[in-house]
Amino acid sequence: MKNGMKVLLGVIGIVLLIVMFFVSTYNKLVKYDEAINAAWAQIENVLQRRGDLIPNLVNTVKGYAKHEKEVFENVANARAALAGARTVDDKVKAAGAMDSALSRLLAIAENYPQLKANESFNKLMDELSGTENRIAVERKKYNEVVQAYNTTVRFFPANVVAGMFGFAKKEIYFKAEEEKKAVPAVNFN
Repeated sequence: MKNGMKVLLGVIGIVLLIVMFFVSTYNKLVKYDEAINAAWAQIENVLQRRGDLIPNLVNTVKGYAKHEKEVFENVANARAALAGARTVDDKVKAAGAMDSALSRLLAIAENYPQLKANESFNKLMDELSGTENRIAVERKKYNEVVQAYNTTVRFFPANVVAGMFGFAKKEIYFKAEEEKKAVPAVNFN
């Protein structure tokens, strides 16, 4: 009887340990999933801030560069695409288009020294620069939490729990664009 009770208690103990492992792993995966959602929400928040700055910047530059209509249209279209994007993939693509449109807008600004001396323009540029830094920080945080989640989902035995409850690997969306990976040529001649 004593041996039977010991075996039963041992089996109950092992079952409890397995259940505790499953619960702990499931809760960890939920925590990471929610952290990913929160990190993405913060990226959207900062992208919205950038989107709110864009019209003021465009209007300031328009006053100096009236003949650059195509660039202003590209910025407006990129902003509209970002505002209308619904999926994460669409938002990532729209954010890339916005980056490209802003680069062209800022290149135009370089051609107008009187614009660079404008106090309103300089203030907007400082705010935009700060926002771009925030975007980079938030993208980094997002990628880090996705990486931690993906590592957990792939590790054994957590991958068993992940598979049972439908936790799949997520994509790390923010990567350097191919053309931006190239080393820039520097020529002082």
